[in-house]
Amino acid sequence: MMLKIGVPSKGRLMDKTFDWFGSRGVTMRRTGNEREYSGAVDGVEGVQLVLLSAGEIPRELSAGRIHLGVTGSDLVRDKLADWSAQVAEVAQLGFGHADLIIAVPACWVDVDTLEDLDAAASAFRRTHGFRLRIATKYHRLVRDFLTANGVADYQLVDSQGATEGTIRNLTAEAIADITSTGETLRANHLKVLEDAVIHKSQATLFAARHADWGDAAPVMKQLVAQLGLSLPDVFRPV
Repeated sequence: MMLKIGVPSKGRLMDKTFDWFGSRGVTMRRTGNEREYSGAVDGVEGVQLVLLSAGEIPRELSAGRIHLGVTGSDLVRDKLADWSAQVAEVAQLGFGHADLIIAVPACWVDVDTLEDLDAAASAFRRTHGFRLRIATKYHRLVRDFLTANGVADYQLVDSQGATEGTIRNLTAEAIADITSTGETLRANHLKVLEDAVIHKSQATLFAARHADWGDAAPVMKQLVAQLGLSLPDVFRPV
């Protein structure tokens, strides 16, 4: 049985993941053409590379169809309810850094904190008759964060495109989105609330708690030794 590891199928996340493993003696490479999503692993016997979108990897880990997966920690936390019961963090990889934040129009001079946002949301509902709209792709993380911080009178609206543009397009009044430099926010005349960093994300190697670890356990033990990591608690070492 092969140990299956899911890796982002394209872009900087794939390249950085290949570099991270390669620098530790485990070489990953694509095989075939760009559309085949196939790859190979050298340096440890019994490892199968599975190329997936970063957004698919949490689901595949949860289902146990892959043993390991590299994806953003924000995606795992947002897509998997009670995520720590389904996956275990093996290592933070030190790239793919981004913050999930809440931002509002820069012209809202009196809204700088979550408390201000709560007051503005109440006033908005009284004035307009419906709840203030926050556009986001990260419904679970944003809802849990706002609930924990006592913010009410809002509604989340789904945004799968350019979230920063939803305010300009009048489909939302605020946004919750990932940012690394803040340049896109500033270009769209948005500001981050002072106390509204929901999650500091980075690329992370996760292990699936519900995968079949039987025959894959010896391969996992060899792999983590090669990578200089500790075994996660998802199975008993053999």
